[in-house]
Amino acid sequence: MDPISNTPDDRPMLALTSGDPSGIGPEIVAAALKNPDVLASARILVVGPESVRPASVETYDPSASVQDVSWAASEDDGAWTLGRATASGGRAALAALRAGVDLVQAGRAQALVTAPVCKEALHMAGERVEGQTELLARWDAADPYEMVAEAGDLRVMLLTRHMPLRDALDAIDGDGIVDHLVLFDRALRAQGIERPKLAIAGLNPHAGEGGLLGHEEQRMITPAVQAARQKGIDVGDPRSPDMVFLEGARGDYDGVLALYHDQAFIPLKLLSRGRGLTWIAGLSYLRMSPVHGTAFDIAGQGVADPENLVHALQEAARRVRSGQKTR
Repeated sequence: MDPISNTPDDRPMLALTSGDPSGIGPEIVAAALKNPDVLASARILVVGPESVRPASVETYDPSASVQDVSWAASEDDGAWTLGRATASGGRAALAALRAGVDLVQAGRAQALVTAPVCKEALHMAGERVEGQTELLARWDAADPYEMVAEAGDLRVMLLTRHMPLRDALDAIDGDGIVDHLVLFDRALRAQGIERPKLAIAGLNPHAGEGGLLGHEEQRMITPAVQAARQKGIDVGDPRSPDMVFLEGARGDYDGVLALYHDQAFIPLKLLSRGRGLTWIAGLSYLRMSPVHGTAFDIAGQGVADPENLVHALQEAARRVRSGQKTR
């Protein structure tokens, strides 16, 4: 029996992975599953190790409909250690993520929400990727794709993601800027924004100050912006990085293209106030995640705040109901 189509319940079915068991993923998942607003907005099929399944959550029966919450056990050798990166924790996180993707791709869930994983643990487990974005895109054969992060009205797409800053600066080029602006425009249209208004952050202070503080804006970024406009993209000239995210947060733009990871995530995390999330433009399905990481330093202490995950679940359910896509 299909848990989506063979029930009169119109709440969307969401697959939720429990993340790296060594981190705060299992405890924020457990807390989110108790939130009445989450349960009112969606049915949840959690994928994760049996050892972290809350006693109050029933085991998933593939032959029956999920009424509120069920837990599908994924592979886990139990050798992980709470509060630190381990190969075992990485393998458990990968197994849960793969199973969650399988549920969505098979049509047994309508969106995927992922608790945080540890990139170091993924590497220790033999999966040498920058993060979940690259892994999910590979499994989905998505091309092009990119991470988008949100905090309130601020939507930011990353040009480069998890890499050393020096490498990120070397990776910025005009073709990449044009391609990302086109992808961002397409993804926002799929989210229901008819004509997205985009901005791009400058690389240098004050976007180069007319060449006084760097020449990348004049020599590379502005020509790329002009090329994007020729493709029908509504995007302005490079904006000072110390202003463009504030302007995006107050609604001046539908989206801001950031050039490197921390340029985006410092303002995003300052503005998110427990309600930050990410999604992936270009996937064939909706995937959402909270903006924070595994927080090994507080894992198991019972102090982890589930609000980001609660918001991601509610927002995923809302977007499924409204028919929003990511490409």
